[in-house]
Amino acid sequence: MKTPLALLLAVAITGCGARGAAEAASQFPSEKGTIEVSTVAEGLEHPWGLAFLPDGRKLVTERPGRLRIVDPDGKLSAPVQGVPEVWARGQGGLLDVAVDPEFAKTPWIYLSFSEPGDGGAGTAVARGKLVDGALQDVSVIFRQLPKLDAGQHFGSRLVFDREGRLYVTSGDRGNWDNPQLLDKGQGKIFRIERDGSIPADNPYAGREDALPAIWSYGHRNVQGAALHPQTGKLWQTEHGARGGDELNVPAPGKNYGWPVITLGVNYSGAPIGSGKAEMEGMEQPIHHWTPSIAPSGLAFYTADRFPAWRGNLFVGALAFQRVVRLELDGEKVVHEEALLTDLGERIRDVRQGPDGFLYLLTDAPKGKLLRVGLAAAK
Repeated sequence: MKTPLALLLAVAITGCGARGAAEAASQFPSEKGTIEVSTVAEGLEHPWGLAFLPDGRKLVTERPGRLRIVDPDGKLSAPVQGVPEVWARGQGGLLDVAVDPEFAKTPWIYLSFSEPGDGGAGTAVARGKLVDGALQDVSVIFRQLPKLDAGQHFGSRLVFDREGRLYVTSGDRGNWDNPQLLDKGQGKIFRIERDGSIPADNPYAGREDALPAIWSYGHRNVQGAALHPQTGKLWQTEHGARGGDELNVPAPGKNYGWPVITLGVNYSGAPIGSGKAEMEGMEQPIHHWTPSIAPSGLAFYTADRFPAWRGNLFVGALAFQRVVRLELDGEKVVHEEALLTDLGERIRDVRQGPDGFLYLLTDAPKGKLLRVGLAAAK
């Protein structure tokens, strides 16, 4: 149960109404010791993505279309200028944020967002240089096509691999045909160069019948992604319908089944696709959740600050309002623990910070940036 502790608030009001905060940590039990959770910043409107700048500041996206800079003391900037126009409807808006692997030389910031256009909207990626608190030289380097007039399943996480290539995850946009079609942009994971060009070793590079940016396909709505610290492989979580949330290690050119096969059912209880959970030529998840936890952010813990967590995988959950800790043996999940079940917050993103703490974003009209650690290791 949550321990009642007095809250000590130090609030800084910005011109746009968002604020930074500092408070005493709340405590929660876990198998590895007492977890302490403190608020770094609050007053964020449906925060979605989090990234860390080399100077200790943090970048946070707000789904309605704002990018904020969070100072080390928790103070929030005014909205960063230069952010592209977003289609802020349903689940759409400003989504993930990533920092260029060579930011010190080329201060590029990458944003995924729902881009308006002919036919509705689609997941897109833009980049711009962060200079004096504003984005300059902004350009769109990736577009999911065709654009569709639906408000759901945009994805989208951004992950750089060890070679500096960028993975872009997406969703099916509510369309059940396109995830299995290689000439359509829905229900895919893409891999591009930092300027949006196509890596020569992409599985469909050079084919006329497929989009060359595709890495894998047959996905429903991929909202969690992280690079494995030892193997360098991409891992991802995606939403099922009613059950069948998945943890995958997507391999190039592989088909992950949606909506032909799934471990879940439709919201009405009716079967989906073939009604089968397996089919030849389609991949199985390495782990799944039924009932659905609605998995979002994903992070491997690699720091020395909390040795009890080292090597674990942390998954944010929206529906069950928790963080899931997974212990791994290679690509097999050997133990699962539900954390922060009494926090009462939808967890949108999970990241390991450069200081060795975990950081969470809570999905709410007045969302928060939280810092999480174990009490015994300070």
